[in-house]
Amino acid sequence: MHDPNHSKLLKTKVIPTKAIHVDLDLIRKYSARGPRYTSYPPATQFNDSVKAEMVQEEIRINNETDRPLSLYFHLPFCKTLCWFCGCTTVITSQQKNSNLYLQYLEKELDLMGRHLNSDREVIQIHLGGGTPTFLLPEELRHLGQLIHSKFNVSKNVEAGVEMDPRRLEHDHVKALRDAGFNRASFGVQDNNPEVQKAVHRIQPLELTRQAIEWIRMEGFKSVNIDLIYGLPHQNPNSFNQTLDEILELKPDRFAVFNYAHVPWIAPAQKIIKEETLPNLETKLELLKLIIEKLTGAGYVYIGMDHFARPEDELVIAQKQKSLQRNFQGYSTCKEADIYSYGMSSISQIPSCYWQNLKNLDEYYLAIDEGRWPFARGCKVTAEDEIRRTTIMRLMCDLELNFSEMSARLNLDFKHHFKEELTEFEDMQRDNLLILSDEKLEITDLGRLLIRNIAMKFDTYLRGPQSEGQFSRTI
Repeated sequence: MHDPNHSKLLKTKVIPTKAIHVDLDLIRKYSARGPRYTSYPPATQFNDSVKAEMVQEEIRINNETDRPLSLYFHLPFCKTLCWFCGCTTVITSQQKNSNLYLQYLEKELDLMGRHLNSDREVIQIHLGGGTPTFLLPEELRHLGQLIHSKFNVSKNVEAGVEMDPRRLEHDHVKALRDAGFNRASFGVQDNNPEVQKAVHRIQPLELTRQAIEWIRMEGFKSVNIDLIYGLPHQNPNSFNQTLDEILELKPDRFAVFNYAHVPWIAPAQKIIKEETLPNLETKLELLKLIIEKLTGAGYVYIGMDHFARPEDELVIAQKQKSLQRNFQGYSTCKEADIYSYGMSSISQIPSCYWQNLKNLDEYYLAIDEGRWPFARGCKVTAEDEIRRTTIMRLMCDLELNFSEMSARLNLDFKHHFKEELTEFEDMQRDNLLILSDEKLEITDLGRLLIRNIAMKFDTYLRGPQSEGQFSRTI
């Protein structure tokens, strides 16, 4: 692994986890909407005033460094639409679309290749979507070959892919392993047939079990399961059964998301009957169940929506304060710049973010004309960088040591954030955090509300905001 701390990660003593008790009254008190902080400034600050030429200059400067790379490829196709989904997808039954898309990805790689330093080491790759396994096995192998032919891929690369068990064949798994992928993530959401029917995603448990067996048979290092709470017809009894069934499969990680019903943003959600959605009290009971059940089963609550086994690299990295957070969620890949490809994909370097065109036809047209498929971006100011680092370390380390942060940011941390540090009295009384002269430390209970705590350091929330821009923090 590129990260010199990698060998230390594997040698760190694993400390047994403990179950977390959830106080529903506090969850009710702090229920609000806010960013997920996969970036700072949040994606709501991306705008059209940032031009492609400006970003290309930042890319040129960035490629004078030898910082490692993380690559993301957005593969947007799905054969059917899940009604809860808010991702940028293209719904089609036309298999030929995937081969055409691959041709355009290769052209985009060539366009961006003019600006990239090909010696920079790739330490992370991720395929997302959409449904990456919409691609045929031979297309997945071809994509792997493309990546390895155009980049300096580390022999210890962390290469993850999202899979859909409903249309997965063993050959897909073999092809992905041949292409160098070693981590898998499966969307399950809920095993209950009534819930599955209500969200237009029929996925019997047997399909998920079979997919995980193939993954382990082919030697993948890690399996993540995605679940969602707050879907139609869910209740604690039925979801408890789903948790029991998935725990039997022994995934390495869980990502358990709160369903955000925002039909004005995700039009497919209009199909879902609002009267079938669990009310706030039921959602809070579901959240309590999830956290207490998974931590009781030995998983460590990383924070936000993520849980992992005590020996998992995410848990060890968190203990060593080397955990990172980016558009792929939590990551152990320290200080990697993200270069992303495909429609709607978002890239990140220290000085800016940028996003590709979100419409497939517009994406194709730009590439046909030899243009970079740039849509919008966001420049990072010096103050943004200070706050990004603060929010990142808070969400990953679960503490802010003031002297360490002062040294890291080259400023007097307590003086710079003197106003913000006066705003935690209520949270300290509620045992979400411990604030002393030396540091701000998140409690086990505070992990549930880490977004609320991080929001105190977000200057963009101090002006007028539209609540509908963000999902609920819990």
